[in-house]
Amino acid sequence: MSVAANESEARERAQFTLKMRQRGLGDLRVLRALERTPRSFFVPQRYADIAARDIALPIGCGQTAPPPSTVAAMIEALRVESSHRVLEIGAGSGYAAALLAQIAGEVVSLERCQSLAVEAGARLAVFGLDNVRVLYADGLAPSAKETRYDRVIVHALIEPPAPRLTRWLKPGGALVAAIVDGEAQRVVRLTRANDEAVHAEALGPVRTLTPLVVGLMRAL
Repeated sequence: MSVAANESEARERAQFTLKMRQRGLGDLRVLRALERTPRSFFVPQRYADIAARDIALPIGCGQTAPPPSTVAAMIEALRVESSHRVLEIGAGSGYAAALLAQIAGEVVSLERCQSLAVEAGARLAVFGLDNVRVLYADGLAPSAKETRYDRVIVHALIEPPAPRLTRWLKPGGALVAAIVDGEAQRVVRLTRANDEAVHAEALGPVRTLTPLVVGLMRAL
């Protein structure tokens, strides 16, 4: 990318961050991560010139990367602390994992499409983040060696209480995904209490997410 293109994207990212603040995004760590992370680095090269726009973009395997505003809203709802271990279901391009890795202690990202998992892992390594791993895995599949996490984020639509997802949570942990609410989509935060009960809280609107799908795939 040329110097002029880099400067143009930097301006667009700064403008986008300002818009996010005006819309109510108040977590300074998320805002700083947005400013430091060029989305163009995490999407196919043919979309680099429009990557700073707040739109969904195709990334392969029949998948799309959500608009940055959707990603930012869900990460803010997750309420991540610097000591948290975070599980991401749906690595996609690696963009959200890059944001999360800048505010969490550790990020493990699962991606059901092998080619996307490989590409996302390579981008994150080049970007210089050493506290994030991308695994080719299905977040809905049972595992004999499951680890529980402080926070889980799912870049898809789910139906609470979603026991196959909340099983990843530590007591006191929280999961953020989206649900269909009438004709719209809304962020939902599921919290596992110390007695293992799961409580749901509907938050703000999001857009362009698709239902979570079970199973692995290599490429499409």
